[in-house]
Amino acid sequence: MDKIIEGNITIYEALQHIKNGKYVMPAFQRQYVWSMEQIEKLWDSILLDYPIATFLFWHVDDSNVTWDTYFCEFLKDVTFDSRKTADSVNYELTSINVKHTDTAILDGQQRLTSLFLSLYGEASIRPKNARKNTGAKIITKLLIELNKNKISIDEEEYNSKKFDITFSDKIGKVSPTQFEIKDILSDKFQDGNTRDSAIEEAIQNVSADSKEYARNILQTLYKKIFVDKLVRYTEMLEMSQDDALEMFVRFNSGGRPLRKSDITMSILEAYWPSAKSEFGKILVDSYEGYGTDFIIRTALMLYGDVVKSNINKNVAETLKNDWSDFKKALVNLESLLSGMKIDVSRFSSSWNVLLPIVYYIYFNSDYSSNIHAVRAYLLRAIFFSYFKSGTTGKLQQMKNNMNSFDCEITIEMLNQMGDLRVTEGRIEDVLNSEKGSRVGGEVLYYLNLDWLNRHSKYEQDHLHPDSRFDGNKPPSISVEDWKRWRGMRNRLPNLHLLIGRSNASKSDMRLIDYYNDMNDTQRASFFDEAMIPNGTSLELEHFESFYEARKNVMASKIRQLLG
Repeated sequence: MDKIIEGNITIYEALQHIKNGKYVMPAFQRQYVWSMEQIEKLWDSILLDYPIATFLFWHVDDSNVTWDTYFCEFLKDVTFDSRKTADSVNYELTSINVKHTDTAILDGQQRLTSLFLSLYGEASIRPKNARKNTGAKIITKLLIELNKNKISIDEEEYNSKKFDITFSDKIGKVSPTQFEIKDILSDKFQDGNTRDSAIEEAIQNVSADSKEYARNILQTLYKKIFVDKLVRYTEMLEMSQDDALEMFVRFNSGGRPLRKSDITMSILEAYWPSAKSEFGKILVDSYEGYGTDFIIRTALMLYGDVVKSNINKNVAETLKNDWSDFKKALVNLESLLSGMKIDVSRFSSSWNVLLPIVYYIYFNSDYSSNIHAVRAYLLRAIFFSYFKSGTTGKLQQMKNNMNSFDCEITIEMLNQMGDLRVTEGRIEDVLNSEKGSRVGGEVLYYLNLDWLNRHSKYEQDHLHPDSRFDGNKPPSISVEDWKRWRGMRNRLPNLHLLIGRSNASKSDMRLIDYYNDMNDTQRASFFDEAMIPNGTSLELEHFESFYEARKNVMASKIRQLLG
């Protein structure tokens, strides 16, 4: 079991350790996320004699870290946006000399950073309309009001501050009764011989009935920083980096919750500090919107256990060392899909379906020779909603099956998988997809892929207008047939893709009128693009024969697409 020591030091001692480089943060620490209000309330709590919780430290030395174990120093300046929330920044990573730096903060980073910024650092506000990368900022000061007559704090409000502590950017207009908190560090306050006179000088503009109140604030502030041992810590000795990671995750699951992806990235960055910046170079252009989860799960698919979803040292270092080939696989994925007239950007919110294809590409240099089977897998997975549930288990199933076929995707392999086998029942389910359904939209898209203009926006539309089935039935149609037709009108054999403006102009126009309103060129391509057999009547009274004829054509084309 790891050895543990406990201790107490003053805020000043802790901040001196940060200033002198004794304290650092592990590379897997998350971003600084506190707001200006949280810093103000921290100081309010300190002056109210509230405890500021226990800190968790990790003692580092030659026995548990190596020269290439990275850490980061505490932030010395932070810019807050117009809502007074900290801008996220990348910490500067560095290796350490354990003879000088021997303590890493596992829990308490937000509080220690806030205290350090207040007393030794610099806080700025980014103007409301200024962009983050312009560098525009306004310096602020953390002030406390010493004149109680100027304080208008609602003491009845739950969780409100009891002291008037606030950041102000009106540096040139600071009230003579406001005290900048970091001034308590000046020599005249630290020297016992001059402290009383320094306090009297600081409160000289305070009204007589507030002087005692102001004097008590400054005396308490000095005591809380320099005298009281408020930083209570537990320090873990002889603890490995893996155990430190585990403990970090456990202690940081409270407060502002860490998402699974945040934890995973923290662990990954511990072994590969530049991971996030390298990921950013990929997640642009066609891969914009995919997010780091896509890269992490792809790495698990290639190198680890996709079901357990654990990024460990082995996976992280393999990804780091294999980064060039990993990136190449994603470039080749985009190229392979493009050869099928499919944009990789289409899958930014449904990328799990692509991971088996990446796996196939990664392990097969001649990946482009098997497009037919890859397309069959992709469309079966989409049309049959393969990843609707149990995603990681199904990815592992694909991986295992592909391994049995020399890491390839083949029609034979797909036909051995119950969930991806093409059956008449599944084809019927696809054809019964209704307007607005995800499967229906995907099927229409891929059925019409050869003629779709990728720069145009298409909408699902009824060929025989929906509204025509709400009116009177044609005289030659029985009540039973009419009722059944109304149930069929929203299904795939009566749906088509139209460019938005064409859809608006078609509206509830009868199909035969819509066709007759076309020019000769449009008529020549309409039957083929709409998958309607030549000679099929477009009159509403022949809806059932139209529906069945088109259903047969679509079924045949779907079978072809599915291999």
